[in-house]
Amino acid sequence: MHWKELEVWKLSHEMVLDVYRLTSSFPDHEKFRLISQLCRAASSVPANIVERNARYSRKDYIQFLVTARASLEETRYHSLLTRDLCYLGSLDYDQFEGKAESISRMLNSLIRSLRVKGNSDRER
Repeated sequence: MHWKELEVWKLSHEMVLDVYRLTSSFPDHEKFRLISQLCRAASSVPANIVERNARYSRKDYIQFLVTARASLEETRYHSLLTRDLCYLGSLDYDQFEGKAESISRMLNSLIRSLRVKGNSDRER
C-alpha cells in the first residue's frame, strides 16, 4: 500500500496543516522558538510514516512508526503549551487534541499488528 493511502498518514498530514494554520497567528517573537518546535515536531509524524516506505524490513517499519509516535507526543505537549500561553483557544486545542488522539490510536494499532505479524512469522 502506498503511504498516501494510509489513513494514519492522511490524518497526520491534516494535523500538520492545522499546525501551520494555527501558528500563523502566534506572536512574532515565537517564530524561532515555539512555532519552529511545533512545526518540526508535527511534520515529523507523517514524514516518518513516509520514510518507512523506503525501508524493507518490518523491524525498520516499526521503528519509524515508534519515532512518529514520539514526535506526535512532542507535538501534543507543544500544543498544550500554546494553549496555556493563551496562543491557542480551548476549542482549537480540543479539536487538535482529538485529532492527535486518533493518530495515536492508529499508530499504536499499526505497531501492534506489525509486531503480532512478526511474531507469527517466527513461529512458522
